Amino acid sequence: MKILVCISSVPDTTSKINFTADKSAFDKNGIQWVINPLDEFGLTKAIKLQESAGATVTVLNVGDVTTEPVIRKSLAIGANDAIRINIEPKDSFSVAKEIANVAQAGGYDLILCGKESIDYNGGSVPGMVAQLLNQPFVNACVGLEVNGAEATAVREIEGGKETISVKLPAVIAGQKGMVDEKDLIIPNMRGIMSARSKPLTVTEPINSEVKVDAVSFDSVPARAAVKMITPDNLDELVRLLHEEAKVI
Repeated sequence: MKILVCISSVPDTTSKINFTADKSAFDKNGIQWVINPLDEFGLTKAIKLQESAGATVTVLNVGDVTTEPVIRKSLAIGANDAIRINIEPKDSFSVAKEIANVAQAGGYDLILCGKESIDYNGGSVPGMVAQLLNQPFVNACVGLEVNGAEATAVREIEGGKETISVKLPAVIAGQKGMVDEKDLIIPNMRGIMSARSKPLTVTEPINSEVKVDAVSFDSVPARAAVKMITPDNLDELVRLLHEEAKVI
């Protein structure tokens, strides 16, 4: 079985987010980059299938050379090889087309993605990939088992969970719960050293024309100062809620 795991390089959740002076772009200075956490659940599941079913695992990233440390970490976690498509990702559709092109040429049995990246939260790439490949698609997956040419996926729905059976090849977009957080793999020294010699293929995009450009970015407004009210001062609490917060 051949598995393709799509990964994004995203800012660490502890990073302070800033934009350039003209608000036209994200300021990358001083940012620590990590594997998109939702992608990491898919990567860990792929490694488990590698161990249990003898699958080969390829990681795929759409990005420039600055994403290679994150790709190498994926190799250190256990992926067999990696592909980087040499273009800066700017819109979901162009990214999906690049992924679909690689997936089509590689003949992968299973494509795993996070349901969204935690930077832009678009959540549209996995579904677009499935449509472009004309393959079954399961979103918000919190459980996955593979048996031969069929996969059983559990996904979250409003008020519960749904179990779905799909024929492979298929595209699965995972999230927290696809594997237990305690099972996420931290690369050891052996993995880090072996990652240096694993193949990382860099390919040029099939189409460098991007249809979408960001116009501007705005930071979230700073939170207002907090007013503390003693538990026995209910009259003051009601006054503030009515006159200042205007919620009653």
